[in-house]
Order: sequence, then C-alpha cells, then structure tokens
Amino acid sequence: METQIHVPVGSPVIRKIPMFVDEHNVKEGALKLIKELRPAWEPDSVRTKSFTDGTTNKLVGCYVDDSPDDVVLVRVYGNKTELIVDRDNELKSFQVLHANGCAPRLYCTFQNGICYEFMQGDALGPQDVRDPTLIRLIAREMARIHAIHAHNGSLSFHFVQLSPCLVCLENKWEQLWFPLSPQHLHITEDHKVMTGCVLGHVRFIDYEYSSYNYQAFDIGNHFNEFAGMAELDYGLYPSLQMQMDWLKEYLQAYKLFTKNTDQVSQRELETLYVQVNKFALASHFFWGFWALIQAKYSSIDFDFLGYAVLRFNQYFHIKPTVMALQIPE
Repeated sequence: METQIHVPVGSPVIRKIPMFVDEHNVKEGALKLIKELRPAWEPDSVRTKSFTDGTTNKLVGCYVDDSPDDVVLVRVYGNKTELIVDRDNELKSFQVLHANGCAPRLYCTFQNGICYEFMQGDALGPQDVRDPTLIRLIAREMARIHAIHAHNGSLSFHFVQLSPCLVCLENKWEQLWFPLSPQHLHITEDHKVMTGCVLGHVRFIDYEYSSYNYQAFDIGNHFNEFAGMAELDYGLYPSLQMQMDWLKEYLQAYKLFTKNTDQVSQRELETLYVQVNKFALASHFFWGFWALIQAKYSSIDFDFLGYAVLRFNQYFHIKPTVMALQIPE
C-alpha cells in the first residue's frame, strides 16, 4: 500500500496556476507568478533574490521594499525530479505541517513548482547543529513533528525502483521496532533548519521529500548531516554522549507532545540509540542511490556522482560496527 497522508478537514484548497517556469530563467517566470499572487505590487518595484543552496531545485524569493517581511518563494522543480519525489505527498505534507504550526503557508502550485511563504530566520549549517542550545531546540521540534498523527498506510520509497541494483534491506531490520511518524526526511540540502529571528525556536523548512517514515530514520539522517554536504567530514558525526543528550531531549519532548507521562528510561534511550544508528546506515544507502539518479537527470551544478561514492563508502565503512549493535534486553 502506498503512503496515505490525510489533509486536515478545513485546510485551504491549493490554488493551481497553469504556468510553466523555465528552470534556466526562473526570475522571469517568478515575476509572472507574482502578478497573479500579489496583484497590488507594482511590477517594476518587485525585487528578487536567488537562493543557491538547493541541490534538486531552483528557488527565487520575491518581495517589495514596502513589505520586506512578505516574501514569496518560487520553487521550480528540478529536471526529472518527479521520478524521485512524490509531489502529491509533498503538498499534503505541507498542508498537514502547516495545520499543526510546523510549516509556512502554501500559496499555489504551478506546472513545475510551488509558491510558498518565506520564514524569516537564519539557515543552520554543520557548525550550528552541534551547539548545545540548538541541539535541544532541533530535537524538540523534530519530536513535535513526529507527534503529528495523520497516517493511514505504509512506507513507500518509489524512486529506489529506478535503480536496478537495489538490494532490499527490509529483512535486516525486522527484529527492531520502529514507529512510523510524519517526517521531513530531507535535511540533506545544507540542513534545512532555520532559527527564528530571536533564538528560542527552530523550524524545518524543506518538505520536498516529506512523507511518512520511521522516526529513527529521520534522526539517523539528521546525525549523518552533521558531516555537511559540499565537503563531507564524517569525523563530525555526533559522539555517543552528544547522541544520548540529543535522544534524551527528543524522547522527553515526544512524550510531552503525545501526552505520555512516563519518564524516559535508560532502556528506551539505549534502544533508540541502536535504532537511530542502524537507520543512519540506511540513510547512506538511500542518499547514495538518490545521488546516482540525480547525476543522470539533474541540471544542478553539483558533483552528484562524487557524492554518491562518498555516501556508499561511508555505508560500507561503518556497516560492520553498526550491524553489531544490539537492542538491550
């Protein structure tokens, strides 16, 4: 069964604009969309800002000086990304997260992209996610997202079928218990996390690969991204103590959000540690195949093939140690 994400009753109908935006000339297309979305803006006064962090899409922000806080983001899907990303799930996830205060407003879709609200703040990088204060904030925000219940189905990553040499890992995990939860999944592009203008909260800001998945995958994927992306350094993977601190904060918050009054036990903590690190291993495998597909189809200027090699190398390097981890009795 494919993943089923149920949009909350009463959610706004997503506006659809029948327009195609050339990924090689996003600014021109963005300005045409703005005429539809912000008709009161004088066309000559609209300013644009290009964002270059994305590795699967093109992103332009549009605004006017009179309303600097009202920034409309225009995101153009990358070439052939429909082979990788379930766009229907992405939109539903956007709506579910927005309804729960975890995502910005979605203004419209167009033929090859979406327009949505810009969230003010600073994007975090590999050096930031190690900060003790931010560790607590990120863990709590992830727990808040994972506590959202809107699922009726099972996990499905359809894009791996594009690779003929995929090895099924399902039987490797069957002895473990992994609860399914909604999750953003994709923190790969420069850690899609932002701090608010006043430090005190963080928000995940990219839902392109969002769907339902195992909680432990999401956390393990985040730990992998401590290494960065442009220049991977797996020496930055969080230490045992850092992981335990992160996971304890996460479990405490998750129980709070799910109204579970039990204290976090040592066994729960150690169990989640094993689950997370085994799914961190799966994350390398997952994004390795993602990068191979991107290398074939993407027009983004990024060494996807080299990235795939690094992810697979790390997978095979840590596999013996990770697979030896055991759930505590």
